[in-house]
Amino acid sequence: MSVSISVTTFNLHEGDQPSDSPNSWEKRKDLCVSVITSYSPTILCTQQGLKWQLEYLQQCLPAYEQFGISRKGSQDTSDEYCTIFYDKDKVELLEGGTFWLSESPSVPGSMSWGATRVEPPGFSFQIVNTNLDEFSPRARRRSALLTWQHIASLPPNLPVVYCGGFNTQKESTTGRFLLGRSREHGVVGDMRDAWPNARVRKNISLIRTYHGFKGDKQGALEFLKLVFRALCLCWDRQTQDLHVDWILFRGRSLVPASCEVVNDNIDSFYPSSHYPIFAEFMLPRNVRFVETS
Repeated sequence: MSVSISVTTFNLHEGDQPSDSPNSWEKRKDLCVSVITSYSPTILCTQQGLKWQLEYLQQCLPAYEQFGISRKGSQDTSDEYCTIFYDKDKVELLEGGTFWLSESPSVPGSMSWGATRVEPPGFSFQIVNTNLDEFSPRARRRSALLTWQHIASLPPNLPVVYCGGFNTQKESTTGRFLLGRSREHGVVGDMRDAWPNARVRKNISLIRTYHGFKGDKQGALEFLKLVFRALCLCWDRQTQDLHVDWILFRGRSLVPASCEVVNDNIDSFYPSSHYPIFAEFMLPRNVRFVETS
């Protein structure tokens, strides 16, 4: 029987929602848990989570352990986290670390990514979780280069899944670099995108992942923009989508079987301003999970 691992990238986005807003954490926290348990990913990569949000998820998800620190460092608990949850019955954390996307990656700063290596029996791989700068294209390019340099330094036979909130489209300079279609400081990335490479894709009509809690109910102007962009996507086959949340991967032993833009909602209320992305990867046939009693 084939064995697979599944990965979800999920921007928790607390933002500045007032307590009486239908999009406040109190109103949507149980929907977040419901989405996670419904898909039960092996690995859950979260971005922009605050400590109390992550504590609630941990309380409701006892099958998972988590790894990650605040973007201001391990001594700070007030800022956002880039946290990885992993199913402790299926994978084992071997090592992990946090680097900051700056000129001094070992010094706690404003943005960070977590790198965690987990292992089903007989199979090791690394998970990299990121949340790139929302406003600066230059910061995103340099951050992508720094992260890719880390990935490139790993053993070439070690599979890597690199996901998170990239806050840009894949046809941007950042995306083109990571996907091996342009150079950044003389080098070219070698990642692949799970979405177009998956054997099965679900919710293809959702061409973007950021929706601002509106889901499909966009205003007239936004709707016209989406129609225009959809026509552009049909014209340019290289441009697969307008996603800003990605699941990238590297390694022949990872085969994307399915990928889905998750638009679960209750009466048009959503768990986040971003649609989560779920991907399942098939592993080599000689890999087996150890059954636990």
